[in-house]
Amino acid sequence: MSSDTDISISSYNEDQGSKIIQRSREAPFVPVGMAVVAYGLYRLKNRGNTKMSIHLIHIHVAAQGFVVTAMTL
Repeated sequence: MSSDTDISISSYNEDQGSKIIQRSREAPFVPVGMAVVAYGLYRLKNRGNTKMSIHLIHIHVAAQGFVVTAMTL
């Protein structure tokens, strides 16, 4: 076998952690967005006496603010 095949096969054997780190370097807003979504889901579960519609409006406004800030930067 040629050494080119060995190099291409070894490049596919990356672990999951290095892929996540590489992708976060390419697009730094993706992990931040995932964290915001995770926080929103957490707050949805523990929203207390707040109505669902009010909670979703707050999440929507927060997401819009994040997008505007990301586009401005």
